[in-house]
Amino acid sequence: MSSNTVMAQGGVEKLGLPGSFLKFTLPDGEKVVLEKELDEHTAAIEFILGVLTDEKYGCIKSYDEINAVGHRVVHGAEKFSSSVEITPEVIGKLVECIDLAPLHNPPNLKGIRAMSSLIPGIRQVGVFDTAFHQTMPDYAYMYGLPYSLYKKYGIRRYGFHGTSHRYVSKRACEILGVPYEEQKIITAHIGNGGSLAAIKDGKSMDTSMGLTPVEGLLMGTRCGDVDAGALAFLMDREHLDGKGISDMINKQSGVLGLSGISSDMREIEAAVADGDKRATMALNVYNYRIKKYIGSYAAALGGLDILVFTGGVGENQWATRKAVCENMEYMGIKLDIKKNDGMRGEEMIISTPDSKVTVMVVPTDEEFMIASDTMEILS
Repeated sequence: MSSNTVMAQGGVEKLGLPGSFLKFTLPDGEKVVLEKELDEHTAAIEFILGVLTDEKYGCIKSYDEINAVGHRVVHGAEKFSSSVEITPEVIGKLVECIDLAPLHNPPNLKGIRAMSSLIPGIRQVGVFDTAFHQTMPDYAYMYGLPYSLYKKYGIRRYGFHGTSHRYVSKRACEILGVPYEEQKIITAHIGNGGSLAAIKDGKSMDTSMGLTPVEGLLMGTRCGDVDAGALAFLMDREHLDGKGISDMINKQSGVLGLSGISSDMREIEAAVADGDKRATMALNVYNYRIKKYIGSYAAALGGLDILVFTGGVGENQWATRKAVCENMEYMGIKLDIKKNDGMRGEEMIISTPDSKVTVMVVPTDEEFMIASDTMEILS
């Protein structure tokens, strides 16, 4: 940690499915794939630890060299406004949050319990996707629903991708050499999932995702903003129950639903290049939503100093960055086309020297933030 050196990086994919595997990157950049049938989280984590201590691929000799473990936890509701050491009390609160993130918090808890089982007594830290956004004022996070539902169920905007928004906003200020606590920043974490955050003086003031990760931008398979009345209409006409409408807005909508081709933006770009009209429409909706949120957040912040693109699309899809920034000179955004076009995955200023708003690409590093929070809390 003292030198920010990545000793090992990777993850298990297709957990619980046929053909599961561990994919990781060696220090020299070589990628290795090890296939193994892994049906649940404890087995997967045990396999990871085995590779970490392996004579051929490993970077440590034994579990004794592991001082602590940091976990990304998706939903902390209003219970957590910062990262915390995991205790039995914290686990109890995470269980209480399951209803707000039924697809995410249970696997997060499995990871915590699996690590406790494999390395008894290991200290662990939870880093919450929602924590960074707990500084939002009530007028930004409240919905226009009966207040009793907020008190009873916690129905409000929480926002996600907080660890990423926190990292890239701070990193942008480090690169520019400006004080983080004195800037008006919009961070655009865009990819298959996506959200924007409005950050003023180091604090999140608003963000596009809501109670769940469905609200806001058009995403790979999620619909983003939609008239709630349309959902009630569809539930009636299509005879959908709660699970049915949830599957529609989470798994069948977004870029996939509009284009009928794919949720992968690379495939959408290829289809656009071939003249596919639905793919072109889907991409236009995707880009327009981002532009619209930037404009609204600039208004909410009372101006804008820095615009940061990150995430799979934000870092690599230069055409989307160009489309989003087009015709935004009126609010001080002037893109340097030569720097932007073709640029992928690098830290770079992509605005012109005379642009009033500094536009940047900053690759996100949520793993570093988790490791940093873990070290800081346990020190």
